[in-house]
Amino acid sequence: MRACLKWEETRMSKEVIQFLRMTPPGYHPGFGGPEFTDWMDEQMSWKTTAYIGDWSFLWDVELSGPDAEKLLKSICTNSFENFTPGKAKHAIMCNDAGQVAGEGVLMRMSDDTFRTQSASAFWAAYQAEESGLDVKWREIKTFQLQVSGPAALSICQKVTGETLDDIKFMHFREMKIAGCTVYALRQGMAGEPGFEFHGDEADIETVRAAILEAGEEFGIRRLGRRTAMINHLEAAFPTGAWHYLMAHFLPQDQGFFPFLGANFDTGGVLPVLRGSLEPEDVNEILFTPYELGWGKMVKFDHDFKGRDALEKAVNEPSRCRVTLEFNSEDVVDIYASLFQEGEHYDYLDIPTPHRWMVWADEVQKDGAKVGISSTPGYSYYFRKVLALAFLDETQAGIGNEVEIVWGAPGHPKKLIRAKVCPAPYKQDNRRAEMKTLETA
Repeated sequence: MRACLKWEETRMSKEVIQFLRMTPPGYHPGFGGPEFTDWMDEQMSWKTTAYIGDWSFLWDVELSGPDAEKLLKSICTNSFENFTPGKAKHAIMCNDAGQVAGEGVLMRMSDDTFRTQSASAFWAAYQAEESGLDVKWREIKTFQLQVSGPAALSICQKVTGETLDDIKFMHFREMKIAGCTVYALRQGMAGEPGFEFHGDEADIETVRAAILEAGEEFGIRRLGRRTAMINHLEAAFPTGAWHYLMAHFLPQDQGFFPFLGANFDTGGVLPVLRGSLEPEDVNEILFTPYELGWGKMVKFDHDFKGRDALEKAVNEPSRCRVTLEFNSEDVVDIYASLFQEGEHYDYLDIPTPHRWMVWADEVQKDGAKVGISSTPGYSYYFRKVLALAFLDETQAGIGNEVEIVWGAPGHPKKLIRAKVCPAPYKQDNRRAEMKTLETA
């Protein structure tokens, strides 16, 4: 069933907020089974061994034609200098207000052919349709299998039979796994070295089985749905429809949701808002690349959608991306309320919520609102509940103490003490020298 959001009005008002609160959260099977070993064991994999994670549910769009690069330059904040075939980038796409409307990996397959996944696929396809340029788009059916962690290089070299440590970060090349053609993209969504293999969806079981067999001696784990998003949280990769809301609400973008519903099966992942924050205006829960921690991807060496707004935003007060570390005693109080008489606090689902939604809790300092805390998650490795948060610059100092308002509108409220910590919370090792593990 193809889902389509239908707005009578696309106004920056409480009516949009009410719509988002009333929309039921989607249930997307996403990464495979809820658990394969158990979620705690799986969370340890990207620190001690490696995991294989299945992101094949993400939408994959190919853009081709004489104007393909021209289109992408017009909608991406990123520079396209030296962006040659075999390279990839984290593409950031904004609306006219400079708010992030799409982002995801962009791979240059040839001079006039590109592929992009996730929310950037939707936005790029829509802009291609609207542009009038000589560019075609089509959804392609591919698999995307990530292998990441300390043992990733050893596993990937074994399964491909090739030396891979010469592949630079965010570069890819074609190779074979069990006779199937794949593209090996070096990246690291867990903040650890790794590769993402892309190939024809018909080959997924053959390729997955080969990777699991190669990884058995290294202790590879399959990454289940319950814990997959923890690596995004620890490594500070804000994810649309999870940590923040995509900016598709300007009147000039009102054709986007009908286009989305007519051309893609979203699998139940739609804009949904939960949490204690009660914004007056939808702009409060939309973010620029600077606020999401992606300022280095904004390059003013070309014209692109949202450029004027972002040039002004450079010198304006902004919110900063940080990690909030929840006070463990206050978290325990939430669970304790379930075993006491009277009203209880809203349940804090661990390791992460089971359904797709954007979580926005109000963050306070001395009773004043100072930012937004996004979808919380429990890190078994750090034994803490964490959340990516977007705080006023004056409150974003490491070690600052703030309070998170816990409880949906109309529900009992609890103030959870929280400490401002770096984002990423876990050390970023993606660009570290890749090493082959020796096994006994």
